[in-house]
Amino acid sequence: MRRLLVAGAALALILLIAVALISTGLIGGGIVGATIREVFTWSAGGGAALQPGGASAHSWSEAERGLIASLSIDRLRPLPPDPSNAVGDNPEAVALGHALFFDSGLSPDGSVACSTCHQPDRYFTDGKVLANVRDVDTPRHTPTIVGIAYSDWFYWDGRKDSQWAQALAPQEAAVEHGGTRTAHARYVLSRYSSEYEAVFGPAPDLSDASRFPGEAAPVEDEAALAAWEAMSEADRGAINHVFANIGKSIAAYSRKILPGRSRFDDYAAAALANDGTRMAELFSPQEAEGLRLFFGDGQCTDCHNGPLFTNGSFHNIGLPLPEGSKFDQGRSLGTVQVVEDIFNCLGEYSDASEEACVELRFIKIEGEELIGAFKVPGLRNVAETAPYMHNGIFADLDAVIRHYNHAPPAFPGHSDLVPLAFTEEQSAALIAFLLTLNAAPDAPPELLLPPEGTE
Repeated sequence: MRRLLVAGAALALILLIAVALISTGLIGGGIVGATIREVFTWSAGGGAALQPGGASAHSWSEAERGLIASLSIDRLRPLPPDPSNAVGDNPEAVALGHALFFDSGLSPDGSVACSTCHQPDRYFTDGKVLANVRDVDTPRHTPTIVGIAYSDWFYWDGRKDSQWAQALAPQEAAVEHGGTRTAHARYVLSRYSSEYEAVFGPAPDLSDASRFPGEAAPVEDEAALAAWEAMSEADRGAINHVFANIGKSIAAYSRKILPGRSRFDDYAAAALANDGTRMAELFSPQEAEGLRLFFGDGQCTDCHNGPLFTNGSFHNIGLPLPEGSKFDQGRSLGTVQVVEDIFNCLGEYSDASEEACVELRFIKIEGEELIGAFKVPGLRNVAETAPYMHNGIFADLDAVIRHYNHAPPAFPGHSDLVPLAFTEEQSAALIAFLLTLNAAPDAPPELLLPPEGTE
């Protein structure tokens, strides 16, 4: 009898420890975690989770409420200035950038503008697997620009370290705008001369075609490259200054496109106040379970944390390689490119002091973890920005969760994923939660449309 009592007490102790581990999230994702949770809890579709006191779907511990609040847009700090862009918050620069963002004149055939791929009615994406203009695929999927002003690195591989430097690269990419910096400088100074000079002061005189060819740039086109190399260093510098200012204007506009308040953010405020009635009004039990999985077994907040649901870092997650495509080096090449970029934070066209360029000065240049690694995207409005990943490989959120459930190994490089092993009910709950992040961008309505008088 005594042995039975001792055994019973031991079993009770094990049960208490398991419940504590589950409720605090210390039992994470993966097959082992899933098995343990199945023993001690019901799934989202089969009953309430086993928690201290038999808590409901909207019952959160103080620590959990704090974590939920940390994801709220209410915790998004005011946008700090960009030290590399002195006109980043200049209203006149915003107006000029607004016009340039929608101006297809910044392409040789007048067919491509920034808004061609970053469409406001698609949360500033384009809905395509790979960005594509003139029926030619680019190497990667179009990411949103909403809220990226908070980023330290730009592009999927982080090969640019400012919004304005990022805005310049598509202007000369053959598969995007396809222009040259002399042509773009001439176009902007002819069409927007007064607006440009109101922001940047007197513009250089580019009328001498022998000094400033119509098409010249350090690009793959042999004629444009030869024309660029034939220019004097001073004249190339003058063009580069105008070109950089074009990017700084577009960046000033992009800085105004911020994420809006979602249903989740209202729920987070209710959770912080421990207002169960309001929480139940805002979230279904399934959505609440999805939130619990998001920062619990799913361990999603390891990377998708903070008010923008991203830590801005780079990871290899073992994505399948689309048929016929080559391995994309990702961050391992992006680090080299950003260091060598003449438009980086430390370059002569930046407005920042050397001390302000902390990220670039201390950048990690090499390492296995950089191979095939790509930037963690923010999840706000994720339901509206399909397809997913840098290569657009997943058509919907179901496909994304299936990948995370299985977490195949990466080659080359090393995958940072651990299999979730979620049930169908858990996967559905997680997706239900992600849908609560939908919200229109927070921006002046007029900035979401082309400027008046333009087509």
